[in-house]
Amino acid sequence: MAEIRNYTLNFGPQHPSAHGVLRLVLELDGEVIERADPHIGLLHRGTEKLAEHKAFNQNIGYMDRLDYVSMLANEHGYVLAIEKMLGTVPPVRAQYIRVMFDEVTRILNHLLWLGAHALDIGAMTVFLFAFREREDLFDAYEAVSGARMHATYYRPGGVYRDLPDTMPKYETSKWHNQKEVNKLNENREGSLLDFLEDFTRRFPGYVDEYETLLTDNRIWKQRTVDIAIVSPERALQMGLTGPMLRGSGVEWDLRKKQPYEVYDQLDFDIPVGVTGDCYDRYLVRVAEMREANKIIKQCIDWLRANPGPVIVNDVKVAPPSRENMKGNMEAMIHHFKLFTEGYCVPEGEAYAAVEHPKGEFGIYLVSDGANKPYRLKIRAPGFAHLAALDEMSRGHMLADVVAIIGTQDIVFGEVDR
Repeated sequence: MAEIRNYTLNFGPQHPSAHGVLRLVLELDGEVIERADPHIGLLHRGTEKLAEHKAFNQNIGYMDRLDYVSMLANEHGYVLAIEKMLGTVPPVRAQYIRVMFDEVTRILNHLLWLGAHALDIGAMTVFLFAFREREDLFDAYEAVSGARMHATYYRPGGVYRDLPDTMPKYETSKWHNQKEVNKLNENREGSLLDFLEDFTRRFPGYVDEYETLLTDNRIWKQRTVDIAIVSPERALQMGLTGPMLRGSGVEWDLRKKQPYEVYDQLDFDIPVGVTGDCYDRYLVRVAEMREANKIIKQCIDWLRANPGPVIVNDVKVAPPSRENMKGNMEAMIHHFKLFTEGYCVPEGEAYAAVEHPKGEFGIYLVSDGANKPYRLKIRAPGFAHLAALDEMSRGHMLADVVAIIGTQDIVFGEVDR
């Protein structure tokens, strides 16, 4: 008789469905997975080590580049940890702006996840639709920070600046005449809040379009229903968080259970799954987009009605206004010292976590009283999810690995750090 033995297959790190630089070594019995061994570290930037050599306020930009799909959510965790140690409370307006942009980021993240996940499994249209909406939200990022992705907008004590009163507009070109440009600029005539409000009105209709394409699509259901089932007990044991945990039916969300900023004053629901399979996790994330849209609406209404400062009035932590700096020598010195040396954070340690689109994103910060972190440890949600990949894929077919990697929504910037 011929000897039958398992063979080993390299999946990635250049595979289009490996979501970055995952090298997955699969042990296969025919087409059935016996074992999956994820190899990480191919995107290692040494962020935690680099942070020890930069002043506290210079590390904010590193955070954007961890999970480069959820930029401001990463910054939020880091900024909260510094605020905890400084004992600083940002103005309420700044807190609402942060919450609003966290939810904009949640939609941005879930749109990319939905498009890429659907593309991996074989549906192309959703990818194009999702990117159409992402474009609007990137415009909001750009209007407020000057950058489309790596915003570096949050600061200890608040945010970099208040929301702009005008939006950048399209201009005529050889591709678009004046009539077309006027149509494109229809929702850009007002402020950033007007632009976002217009988006929140349109967005539920877009989510309906994605659901029309996927939710009852029999091919989609064949590829996701009963694939990679995780029980609630096992999900907790493996350290899953975010939609991965809620998909298994565990109602755990830091925005409700350990509220930060102004989440306790907002009205929203926590979607949970029933079975804990890929299909449930899909439904949870789609429902989360609808909830995020509701939160953004509430923030817009509050921000319209309540003008005020967006950063603390403490020149040791936040820079003085430009106007003050140009005319006052002491303000000039404060400005110079802040951007060259930064500020010293009292000795001690703090852990701050946010409900990142992918799960619990935590920053553990240790200070020895200097102007740089003594140690920085990042609790990346994707790291625990990737560790569960072996268990989730055993007994499934090779084609299902693609669906399982997609349902985990991992980004290697944060996994490898």
